[in-house]
Amino acid sequence: MPNRLRLVVFDVDGTLVDSRAHIVDAMESAFSGVGLPVPSREAILHGVGLSLPELMAQLVPDQPHSVHQTLSEGYKSASLARHMATGQDHTAVFFPGIREILDWLRADDFTLMATATGMSRRGLDRIIMQHRLDGYFQTTQVADTHPSKPHPSMLYAALSDTGVQAEDAVMIGDTSYDMHMAKAAGLHAFGVTWGNHPVDLLADADKIVNTTDELQTALADWIGGRT
Repeated sequence: MPNRLRLVVFDVDGTLVDSRAHIVDAMESAFSGVGLPVPSREAILHGVGLSLPELMAQLVPDQPHSVHQTLSEGYKSASLARHMATGQDHTAVFFPGIREILDWLRADDFTLMATATGMSRRGLDRIIMQHRLDGYFQTTQVADTHPSKPHPSMLYAALSDTGVQAEDAVMIGDTSYDMHMAKAAGLHAFGVTWGNHPVDLLADADKIVNTTDELQTALADWIGGRT
């Protein structure tokens, strides 16, 4: 059987980059700015991956939609201010071994890559620029133009952009939202345990990995089944 195209879709926050400190700091600023108690770190990180309005609604369900919108704007402003304060030399930190996996996948002519992230376009573009990832991802899906995870819209768009069939695509993420999104779109799902959700919330994954070495092995096995 000849090789056929495959698609590996990555979540970003909690899967590729460790942005937890940045997220918590920006969230603290947003809540303090409207005089609301700051949610716990655990509650904040549990919602990473959702769009900002969805996340705010989860954190303070008793508040009206207008407050959720205000908090979302406050978060974006605080996040941008933090980036500006740290300067252009501040780079989002890859989890150990992630860059090597991206380089390895890029070298495979039959494997395409994509993102499906709750980040904004501006935030994702900043990471791509910082890590010189231009040309790595054939399509980049962000929260600005899609419903919040776990809605499968981002994955449908990634499949459409690349022409890859769902059965030849895998979603890699650190949250239950990623796993549910993948299943809704008919993709395989790999859960990573170094991110924002504990392993018990990744139960719907086809494969759960604890290290990037395990992830590379799982991907090699998955690719080998599609060649």
